[in-house]
Amino acid sequence: MKIPPFHTAGIQVRPNKSLSDEERSSTYEIIPIKRNPCVANGLINPQEWMNIQIANLTIKPTLIHRGQKLAMLSRLNNAQINAICQAEKTKKGAMLSSSTTEIETDLSETNLTEKQKNNLKQLLQSFSDVFRKQNGRTNTLKHQITLKSESKSFNSPPYRYAPIRRQVIEQNIEEMLEEGIIEPSKSPWASPVVSAPKKDGSMRFCVDYRKLNSVTTRDAYPIPRIDDTLDSLQEAKFISTLDLRSGYWQVEMDKDSKEKTAFITHRGLYEFNVMPFGLTNAPATFQRLMDIVLAGLKWQCCLVYIDDIIVYSPNFEQHLLDLEKVFLALREANLTLKASKCCFCRKEMKYLGHVVTQNGIKPDPTLTKAVTYFPQPKPIKDVQSFLGLTGYYRRFIKNYAKIAEPLIKQLRQLKERNYHLSWTPECTTAFEALKNKLTAAPIMSTPNFNEPFILELDACEYGLVAVLAQEYNKMKHVIAYASRTLSSMNEITARQSAKHLQLYGPHYISDPI
Repeated sequence: MKIPPFHTAGIQVRPNKSLSDEERSSTYEIIPIKRNPCVANGLINPQEWMNIQIANLTIKPTLIHRGQKLAMLSRLNNAQINAICQAEKTKKGAMLSSSTTEIETDLSETNLTEKQKNNLKQLLQSFSDVFRKQNGRTNTLKHQITLKSESKSFNSPPYRYAPIRRQVIEQNIEEMLEEGIIEPSKSPWASPVVSAPKKDGSMRFCVDYRKLNSVTTRDAYPIPRIDDTLDSLQEAKFISTLDLRSGYWQVEMDKDSKEKTAFITHRGLYEFNVMPFGLTNAPATFQRLMDIVLAGLKWQCCLVYIDDIIVYSPNFEQHLLDLEKVFLALREANLTLKASKCCFCRKEMKYLGHVVTQNGIKPDPTLTKAVTYFPQPKPIKDVQSFLGLTGYYRRFIKNYAKIAEPLIKQLRQLKERNYHLSWTPECTTAFEALKNKLTAAPIMSTPNFNEPFILELDACEYGLVAVLAQEYNKMKHVIAYASRTLSSMNEITARQSAKHLQLYGPHYISDPI
């Protein structure tokens, strides 16, 4: 049996040994033995043949062979069964109570008719449990921390805090203890706590996991390319974005990894029951989770970038059906959304630093506005920051590399161990030109794969440029600009080629004597 990438399938299995009547009447938990293929957790009464769900979480097709071992059956006692049943009752009770709570959504920035708004509200209300105010807690997977060989535990002392920051830390600890996010710990590990300012001036509770991350084996699970994600919004006329409620905190920690998340404060030692922010592999784990939960829907009607979900459809009726599919998948995984941060059917939608419209994509003006007030760089790191900000939107700026060449040369000096910033009039011209280009960036069309593409190329001795476009409906639609400067070695080769053309070209293009 072949399972396509990121797809699920039902499969018939049987125990590898015969079971007694007593064993057949018992309840067992299905426990996967491999990460891929992934078998869905669940309870089952074993029979000669049983149906289970299996998922392929890789980018290649997976083959399931006859006789292949897929999972283990763990026999449960009455206490374990009762605990699971009680958890299900609690979950259903939360769903029932949430169904009576009206979901507050702002539909003022849509082009929907009153009938369409009512249909959308009815759909959201039918999934009110997905929008409940409590964090969900999924059992689809758990976060594991795998250490490099010969890594040893460490115990960092707590940092000193100003009185106001100490109050913030104490308040956060009380709230997390009450919600079951953390618990007191006896771990040999200890990472210090820091507090970082938020945009509104309040303080954010953070754990400094840099030392733990340095001894953690990296998870290479892929995070989607942002440009691929945006290019997939072809002909999307109805778009909604969904935001998970404290997404990381809806993923439980593996029991053997919990102690490694321990953090130390003036109040004592605590560890996380759920996946905390700041762990090096947390984004990969969450991306893997969402790929499992939304398997079969990704790239068809929705896209996921870690905890940001976007649902897109060609018409309103299909959009309701697509939203329903996504809500059903989130409900099945016991994941919850934050209604106040979800946006439905808006004329323009902010997503991953861009504004998605029915006509195309443009940079988010609230982010590009920061470029307007960017001061003239003084240390070389300021040049890096400026080019990093403008480079994120380089697809919107024609001849970006050519314009930025004086600033890029400054970074080359950094690589050559010349840390002195030599600011020139050419640097000022490039600096101001990039600011003006970005703040007036055009709307780029999304690719229409039913129409031919036009690729325009140009080159000079110090750079390469390209324009990807399409022409239909008697209009030219620019999809992206691309450019890059040549390295010193490439520049030498380009100059030599130009010199050769100048010297030898006339012998080939002139009229014969």
